[in-house]
Amino acid sequence: MEKFLKDAMEIKETAVKNNRLFAESIPLIASENIMSPLAMEMLLTDFGHRYAEGLPHQRYYQGNQFVDEMEEKVTELGKKLFNAPQFDPRPISGTNANMGVIFGLTKPMEKICAPDLSGGGHISAAKFGALGFRGLDIVNYPFDEDTMTVDVDGARKVILETKPRVCLFGQSVFLFPAPLKELRDTFQEVGCKVWFDGAHVLGLIAGKKFQDPLREGADLITGSTHKTLPGPQHGVVIGNTDDKTWKNVQKGIFPGVLSNHHLNTMAALGITLAETLEFGEAYATKIIENAKTLAEELHNLGMDVFGEKLGFTQSHTVVADVKKFGGGKYVAEKLEKNNIILNKNLIPIDHNKNSQDPSGIRMGTQELTRIGFGKDDMKWVAQIMMKIIEGKIPEEKARAEIAEIKGRHDKIEYCFGNHKPYSYINIE
Repeated sequence: MEKFLKDAMEIKETAVKNNRLFAESIPLIASENIMSPLAMEMLLTDFGHRYAEGLPHQRYYQGNQFVDEMEEKVTELGKKLFNAPQFDPRPISGTNANMGVIFGLTKPMEKICAPDLSGGGHISAAKFGALGFRGLDIVNYPFDEDTMTVDVDGARKVILETKPRVCLFGQSVFLFPAPLKELRDTFQEVGCKVWFDGAHVLGLIAGKKFQDPLREGADLITGSTHKTLPGPQHGVVIGNTDDKTWKNVQKGIFPGVLSNHHLNTMAALGITLAETLEFGEAYATKIIENAKTLAEELHNLGMDVFGEKLGFTQSHTVVADVKKFGGGKYVAEKLEKNNIILNKNLIPIDHNKNSQDPSGIRMGTQELTRIGFGKDDMKWVAQIMMKIIEGKIPEEKARAEIAEIKGRHDKIEYCFGNHKPYSYINIE
């Protein structure tokens, strides 16, 4: 009866250890966040056990009346938050949303323009990612290192020469807005569809602090919902396009790339959308302010931070070249040993370089902002990072200082009620 109880308890213990790690660490991963307790509660509901294939009132299962109510409410909130006529909350991740759009908009062998990985592009847009698996002919835009985004003149030339079916914009290293407005006439000239992967900046778009892709020429926005939008690990597609294109995209989502769409996380997403309607603008403002402060302080302390000419960043993300400190892998691992969690990252000089040993690191301020870190706190983060990197503080002392400072920030903000993060709760 209890033959495998020990195994089950070991799994629980790893969860306890993970909670403890992040309770005592500085989280700077640009693609992570924490949910509010109210959103987190949705993951524990009966929705997590049920199926609801299809769209509301067009299901293949019975017993979906409350699922339909919930999904319609989530869709309504999404349309309102993004000022969009079309919103589909069914994808179960950002990449799953991307795949739905790929199936809905393209056929194998068609051309698609997309950012290159060394220019911050997402892995799903690579030849070995979702675009490649669809059999698309991928053409990369030229990259401008000064603006850390697509080179406008170069992109215009590429689009006019190749006449792609789709132009994809959006990055994993997303410091500054993509040049949609600047290229809008070019899109119209070649008659392509414009798709914006907003996974990283979805919360900043919702907070009206980044760019407004649907008003700047994009037909579709995809995104994951757990980065600057502080919700569950889920996905969305947002549209401002013709009915035929939207129906094709919805078919690409179901039955194209998913069956059931994880109803408990959709409910958690709905809570997050409501909270973002209430608090999103203030949250986005603080995220960007904190990112600029972190970037400026790291720069002042001797780190080679990208984007200096344009103020380092206009998003949650900070990117730096750390070759002189041993490279991205070395720096990320050294910081991890001292409980500062970020990731190594390819940067523009890393053409054809092994992604496991890049020259850069990437940081994001959205999770620290969510638990109340401000500008002075971000300066401290930069200072202790540099002490660790330069070997000017013992590991034990660094970890103790980090745990002490982190312990002062144990409440989630920008949500309905300020609460202790579930990920930091001792579940022993």
